[in-house]
Amino acid sequence: MDPAFIFLMFVLKAPIVLLLYIVWWAIKAEPVSDEPQTGDDGGSKHPYERHARPRRPRPPRRGPHGDPPPRPPSRTRTVVAKARRVGS
Repeated sequence: MDPAFIFLMFVLKAPIVLLLYIVWWAIKAEPVSDEPQTGDDGGSKHPYERHARPRRPRPPRRGPHGDPPPRPPSRTRTVVAKARRVGS
């Protein structure tokens, strides 16, 4: 017999054996009950329910015909003070 044939015969059986083990393990596992727990933990009734995010405010309406938005206020320029000369 060829050594490659023997190698492939044993190596390629490993995934099949692992699959059979996983199926056997799943059959032997205890089923998970869907009944709620009787103990009161003091939490909410729906632990997976999250609060909805607040909605962002709508932009203001601009009239029935899509008036352009108002112009921004005019900019003011800052005045840079000149340096004083120290001396006479």
